[in-house]
Amino acid sequence: MLEEVERWLSTRSWSVTDRPLHKILAAKRATGQTVSVVLPALNEEETVGDIVAVIRHDLMRQVPLVDEIVVVDSGSTDRTSEVAAAAGARVVHRDEILPRVPAVPGKGEVLWRSLLVTSGDLVCFVDADLREFSPDFVSGIVGPLLTDPDVHLVKAMYDRPLGATAGQGGRVTELMARPLLNMHWPQLAGFVQPLGGEYAARRSLLEQLPFPVGYGVELGMLVDALHLVGLDALAQVDVGVRKHRHQDGQALGRMSAAIYRTAQLRLARGHLIRPSLTQFERAAGGFEPRTYSVDTEERPPMAEIAEYAARRVA
Repeated sequence: MLEEVERWLSTRSWSVTDRPLHKILAAKRATGQTVSVVLPALNEEETVGDIVAVIRHDLMRQVPLVDEIVVVDSGSTDRTSEVAAAAGARVVHRDEILPRVPAVPGKGEVLWRSLLVTSGDLVCFVDADLREFSPDFVSGIVGPLLTDPDVHLVKAMYDRPLGATAGQGGRVTELMARPLLNMHWPQLAGFVQPLGGEYAARRSLLEQLPFPVGYGVELGMLVDALHLVGLDALAQVDVGVRKHRHQDGQALGRMSAAIYRTAQLRLARGHLIRPSLTQFERAAGGFEPRTYSVDTEERPPMAEIAEYAARRVA
């Protein structure tokens, strides 16, 4: 491992217990910074309500750490919006944000648009499929941003069990993202969960970053932040165990293709001859091909969007 990464691990990798909640709140009062929590959601009626309820009870009512919680629904066909609103979140539908730019499917699209409907100086993203949710997933990653002005982006790290098997979650991380980062961006080799959906950042950083519209958003954001603000402005915090819904192997294959495409663009701003992925499924007559397009679109830095600039002036 690079000496720089070893040093970073000793100075920028923390546990949630390193910053007690009262110290985080004192730093928030002293700096006057505000915190927005964003949950991107697509058909998560089973889990989104519990997450919102925990954040509202533990981090808004009991202690004033979070200033707003927004669920951005990206086209759910279940009761995600109703459940989230009943639990106390402000729910915004993806297509209602920046309507002059037609929305495309993808997690990164939702995260990008969320910057237009939130106001916090610090923005904390949390996936909406987490089970047994702990408020540490928010306070742990917001803490360093409030207490250390040199930190600009913080990712959560955690154990990821696969069913009852410990440590076997994060298959795309281990098979795709970690090899890519170690080979091409070795400074980022110290991140335990580079693709994790729980991270917080300063708005001043997020508004300068392009957002891949799909599953490549986490890797793209990490790589671009490294180049923009440097390794020492990035950090990670151990928040325990992450339990969530796991996708099947073919879905993970499509996710991997999007992540590889994101990496390729950043390596050479290159051109894929065939930006698609063919997978196979067994049917009555044998194996049948299924071809899926790979996310190739990226949204520009939000600071370049006229509506965002006008909102800040107002």
